[in-house]
Amino acid sequence: MSQPPGEDRTLRALGLAGVPREEPLLYPGAWPRESGLLDGDRLLPLDRAVYDEEDGRVPVLAIGSNASPGQLRHKMAEFGIASPVPMVRSRVTGLDIGVSAHVSRMGYVSASPVGAPGTVRELFVLWLDAEQLAVIDASEGVPMAGGNFDRVWLPAPDVRVEPGDGSVLPGAYAYVNRHGVLHDGTGAPRRHPGAQRPLITELLRGSARLRALFGATPEEFCARARADRRLCDRGTRLFAEEERVTASGLERYVGSGPADPFAGGRTPSADPTAPMP
Repeated sequence: MSQPPGEDRTLRALGLAGVPREEPLLYPGAWPRESGLLDGDRLLPLDRAVYDEEDGRVPVLAIGSNASPGQLRHKMAEFGIASPVPMVRSRVTGLDIGVSAHVSRMGYVSASPVGAPGTVRELFVLWLDAEQLAVIDASEGVPMAGGNFDRVWLPAPDVRVEPGDGSVLPGAYAYVNRHGVLHDGTGAPRRHPGAQRPLITELLRGSARLRALFGATPEEFCARARADRRLCDRGTRLFAEEERVTASGLERYVGSGPADPFAGGRTPSADPTAPMP
């Protein structure tokens, strides 16, 4: 779709250009206010909400920074993928946004979906083609033995996804953390606050051992995490050792969904330099 005359739809003009992978305290990045077509450096109006197999696209729920156009563009550009990505703001029932029980090598503590029957959230559905899906899989560590996430199929009615055109999707993919999620002190998954500074501040305040590893401030945490893969692994183990971790409630979907929709397609994740959170 072309850009409306006289309207600046660049990510910078829309306030959506920030990249959490480059500035961790921006995580999860700015989300659009409405659906759009991410086309290079622009977010254009979208004229449809649902795609199907004939379009060669599958629905993927964006829980954290995958809903940030700046972050999404950055991921695609690393593999030279320039094809447009439809981003559809949708009403999702049955999920909430939890806190991943791992320290990201990008320098932040990321979001992860948790099962939450009856909870309603406004989330984005990305309609990805084969190359785009392979890029996001790689960025989440799906194909890697030491990766942090599994891609799972969440079927309706367990998770109800309404893209705003009156329809309900039969299901959608999401990325479930292999380490589990952090709990809120009662054993229930804690909700991601949607900003890094308050989250990291609280995590550091609650653990002297975490402060010893990552410093006393969010800035120190991010700088140290980005510089040291082994340190991130130690932080991840510490979450478990301090019994901060619980299940997301979505583990039962791992390996239970439909076959890989694009089996045999391009796999950017085969590149050993593929960045992984």
